[in-house]
Amino acid sequence: MLAILAFLGFLRYDIVRLLRGFGKVCAEVETFRTARRSPHPEVVSRVCSAVTLAASFYVRPVLCLQKAIVTTRLLRQHGIPAETVIGYRPSPFLSHAWVEVAGRVVNDSPVFQERLVVLARL
Repeated sequence: MLAILAFLGFLRYDIVRLLRGFGKVCAEVETFRTARRSPHPEVVSRVCSAVTLAASFYVRPVLCLQKAIVTTRLLRQHGIPAETVIGYRPSPFLSHAWVEVAGRVVNDSPVFQERLVVLARL
């Protein structure tokens, strides 16, 4: 079920970005906040695995930002206060997005958190 929700999340991301722009995608993530409570590691793991599975079946390539936003939305729907973090390195240029819960990277390698400058948190 989570993989289906993630797949629908990718579809929603593409439709909103296409029709309303990336600003609206960000605004939707910002308005979907949860109460601060302890994250359940098993729920975080299941959501991240479901998003990875859904991305492998999605009709278009899924980039890190799209994956991070869908993961954040699903985690928040399960009451976990997740954040999408967008970071960059100026030279040579590199950008990447990941998800943090309680300051810990949950859907990617923590090396990005250490080596990139945070540009935005959604």
